[in-house]
Amino acid sequence: MEIRNKATRIDLFSLKTPQMRAFHMSWFAFFLCFFAWFGIAPLMAVVRNELGLTKEQIGNTIIASVAITIVARLFIGWLCDRIGPRLSYTFLLIFGSLPVMAIGLAQDYNSFLLFRLGIGVIGASFVITQYHTSVMFAPNVVGTANATSAGWGNLGGGVTQMVMPLVFAAFLAFGYTEFLSWRLSMVAAGAVCFLTGIAYYFLTTDLPDGNFKELRERGEYTSVKKSKGAFLNAAKDIRVWALFLIYAACFGIELTINNIAAIYYMDNFSLGLKTAGLVAGLFGLMNIFARTLGGFISDRFVQKGGLRGRVKWLFIALLIEGVALIFFSQMRVIALAIPMMIVFSLFVQMSEGATYSVVPFINKKALGAVAGIVGAGGNMGAVAAGFLFRSEKISYPTGLLILGGLVTLAALFTFLVRFKPAEEAAAAEEFETAMKSRRAEMADRPPIKDLIPGIKHIRPMDALRIYLGVALVIKGVYFIMNMSEVESSLALGDNLGLGQTMIAWSVVFAHIIAGASLALGFITRAAAGANAIILVGAVVASLTGGSDGGVLGSNLNFQFTLFTLFSLLLLVWRGSGPFSVDHLLRLDREKEPELF
Repeated sequence: MEIRNKATRIDLFSLKTPQMRAFHMSWFAFFLCFFAWFGIAPLMAVVRNELGLTKEQIGNTIIASVAITIVARLFIGWLCDRIGPRLSYTFLLIFGSLPVMAIGLAQDYNSFLLFRLGIGVIGASFVITQYHTSVMFAPNVVGTANATSAGWGNLGGGVTQMVMPLVFAAFLAFGYTEFLSWRLSMVAAGAVCFLTGIAYYFLTTDLPDGNFKELRERGEYTSVKKSKGAFLNAAKDIRVWALFLIYAACFGIELTINNIAAIYYMDNFSLGLKTAGLVAGLFGLMNIFARTLGGFISDRFVQKGGLRGRVKWLFIALLIEGVALIFFSQMRVIALAIPMMIVFSLFVQMSEGATYSVVPFINKKALGAVAGIVGAGGNMGAVAAGFLFRSEKISYPTGLLILGGLVTLAALFTFLVRFKPAEEAAAAEEFETAMKSRRAEMADRPPIKDLIPGIKHIRPMDALRIYLGVALVIKGVYFIMNMSEVESSLALGDNLGLGQTMIAWSVVFAHIIAGASLALGFITRAAAGANAIILVGAVVASLTGGSDGGVLGSNLNFQFTLFTLFSLLLLVWRGSGPFSVDHLLRLDREKEPELF
């Protein structure tokens, strides 16, 4: 199907166009679905004690939560081709929120298993997100658009690891028992999904020019019903099944880690519920930029290598993911495990972005079917991994080591993803048309320089930004290893209770995630601003002496703290500089001068 008026750029801070409204609504809806889908995971230690669940039973519930999504994703892809992404998302959010809220009625293992099975349906939201961005954005940016919307959606899997324990603690603070608190926490998550479903109906359109129904009535869009057998044609394509297995090796691994990470850190590193949730959340929080980066790099590979260039990058990302997982499985010291997990997470999510940079070019007449089958592969991988981890004989580290080896082998399936010369030529022509339109829009701006050649033009502010980013990440890991001291240092003489914990987690989040963003030069102003707020508190603490002897107090030199704050404020004002992801994505609007 040929769709007109696709966007040739991502205007990230705009809601004026239907393309950008669809982009922001799709990632936000997917974020909430992911949040609700894995909302129970960080609370499993509480649920396990209350319902008396064994490791095998917990494994069964994990399998149930992702198994049903396989069927749901296949169906939702078919549904998108027929009624459009707008109605599909509305129905999924409204009806999918019901089992999320209803899990609070579970009283034993069987009922809990049944509700987790029902919640898994909401995971089909990923297919609609990818479908909607694929029909809204042109080939020169579709990889970045798909990766960013999915990555920011997947972010919900990390945020829920951090937020749900806080929501649970909030209900406890209001006087509710643990028995009621975890149930009420899930009700809150489901209610937000329900309301977002209503908003999706009113704020988005199916295509840039309108909705399926109106366009079909005007004869401007050919119904997929006229091309019967589209799903079967997609299912007969070996490339689709190769991507199915590849996605099982990246998104399937992410789902598995989201389900077991909190318990893994509690059991293997003796962390408490809140701290384990915080560390586990860091894995998903890398989606802020990691999946986007995977799609962005794919869009750069296609410039010189065509569609084969996209596949080549997919092979590289998946191979490194497998090796990183093997190393992570062997980490026995938390100071090494956390940084290794972050590296592993980076390539997991870049592999996902690279996969769905290829998907839109497999079969345009059955985009929903292809997206659904490949998306189902991610859940199939999670189901297979779930059987591995439900065994009492296989420890979590051993299971992760096995998975690392399988992911490394899965990279070889990229050799099955090939394109005919006619497909390459058609994609190249479509890409060049989009680039001509983009160049016309960018005529009054300086040319975008490649990232690697830009190294020789690196400027002092670039070097300072990279150093600050890396230093903040290291400091964030240090804070995690000393969470009790961090929380006590933030008390300032009073017991702030839950608020004290939330502030401590905000400090860690700002240091690790925003620090990594600074190092890459991605959403630089926002990342610098987040850390600047934290540093203001550190400066105040240094001046007042409120944190006597704590990790935020006497061991921080006041002058250095003030210098760091000043540097961050410069980055908020000045932006990232030419040697950055922001510069390549044109999130930095100012024209860079020739010399700093």
